[in-house]
Amino acid sequence: MKKRISVAHSPDADDIFMYMAIKFGWINSKILEFKNKADDIQTLNEAALKGEYDVCAISFSAYPLIADDYALLRCAVSFGEGYGPKLIKKKGVNLKRNFKVALSGKHTTNALLFKIAYPNAKVIYKNFLDIEKAVLSGEVDAGVLIHESILEFSDKLEVEKEIWDIWCELRGDENLPLPLGAMALRRSLPLTDAIECEKILTKAVKIATTHKNLLSKMLIERNLVRVDDKKLEKYLNLYANDSSVSMDKTQLKAVNRLFEIGYENGFYPTKIDAFLNLIPIEYEEFRNC
Repeated sequence: MKKRISVAHSPDADDIFMYMAIKFGWINSKILEFKNKADDIQTLNEAALKGEYDVCAISFSAYPLIADDYALLRCAVSFGEGYGPKLIKKKGVNLKRNFKVALSGKHTTNALLFKIAYPNAKVIYKNFLDIEKAVLSGEVDAGVLIHESILEFSDKLEVEKEIWDIWCELRGDENLPLPLGAMALRRSLPLTDAIECEKILTKAVKIATTHKNLLSKMLIERNLVRVDDKKLEKYLNLYANDSSVSMDKTQLKAVNRLFEIGYENGFYPTKIDAFLNLIPIEYEEFRNC
């Protein structure tokens, strides 16, 4: 009998896209079966803090808070390369020093970087789908849009600041991408199962990106995404692409820089090294020698 692994990911187009090769049976494991659940990213960050899932999508900025219980996976990641979440406001409005802002969650990467850049802002948290409406209604002075919301928003709104620009100001001179979405795996899983999990999830992302047109069409036909085909293509080009398959050294350096920034600004009690928290996939090769 196969061991069941619980996998939690967001309902956003990039996460669904990267997981669905498993759901559609395009790839499977001889020893594991996967049971997936979709939820918004802040709910997933909180679930990871509670250790609710074997594998869980998280914001990269949440990882130092769960590093004792979860390893960091290389696969199914999302980075910004000159783009990312957007701080928006009504057109023509000048934001005061202590403006009220809606963020998508306490442990998201955009929240971490925003709070460092705007320490006097009054923060409230909302589901990311409700942030644009909160700004338009005047409930808040500004809000940070994430996921598909960055592709299109009301012409009554304008961008005050790109989170990418904040990242560039904080990261230093080295050209590093903005770490956004990650996957974490429970450390209590046997190492052979952990390696198999990462291997299958990596293959799923690779197959998805290789067959992007076919898989995108299937997602649209089954109403599994919130956007139309043109927006889906644009969004996947941003957040679910060849660089999402498995993190390279530059991406891992970017993750470490994010962790350093969080530590330096008092958001983490200790400084975490991403390289030391990966699944030791070389174990499988040594075991089979």
